[in-house]
Amino acid sequence: MYVLNPLPKQVDRELLDLLVQAEPAVIGHFRYTGFMTPAIRAHFQDRRVAGTAVTVRAPGMDGAMVHYAVGQARPGDILVIDRCGDEAIATIGGAVAYAARAAGVAGIVVDGLVTDLGELRAYGVPVWSRGTSAVTVKTLGLGGEFCVPVTCGGVAVTPGDAILADENGILVLPAEDIRASATRALQMMKDEKRTLARIDAGEKYPDIMGSTQVILDTIEKHRQKP
Repeated sequence: MYVLNPLPKQVDRELLDLLVQAEPAVIGHFRYTGFMTPAIRAHFQDRRVAGTAVTVRAPGMDGAMVHYAVGQARPGDILVIDRCGDEAIATIGGAVAYAARAAGVAGIVVDGLVTDLGELRAYGVPVWSRGTSAVTVKTLGLGGEFCVPVTCGGVAVTPGDAILADENGILVLPAEDIRASATRALQMMKDEKRTLARIDAGEKYPDIMGSTQVILDTIEKHRQKP
């Protein structure tokens, strides 16, 4: 059975332009939910994308729903594909990536496998997956779902969520959380540049971060215990 829902409202472009400046690993200093498992890895280096989640549930051998999703996707969307636990069959390859580029897709996240790595990289749409396989889906008419809540990388993804992804990880954010999280992360990134300048000036990193004092205070507390 196939389920075809309407596309979600896209996340405001101004918010996505703000979000893409922030590193997921910096947001990971203060936010603890929404991060997909690191088992889903980037196949592109030095690429960061932010976009609107367009979700797909594509079980088993049937790739028709992924093809449909690429045909529906808008510029700036990120396809998030739930493979329902399949760990043997690739659902994305060169032709799908080529079609995704033509549609303006910002990225593809697969909780499963992909194929044609050389072509994926040549066509330029960043892809994240659990690995690769030479066995591929077929167009069989077995069923799938479009724009439904899915689970990807251990995280619940609702159509219309924001996705921020780079080679360090993938973050799912409700649109209403973008501004606060991105603004905080960008300030932390500025602060880190000042920290690096202090290191260049000769200061020790643990002294700057306060780690040395924490260690000394902890030792002193233990000494004072009867």
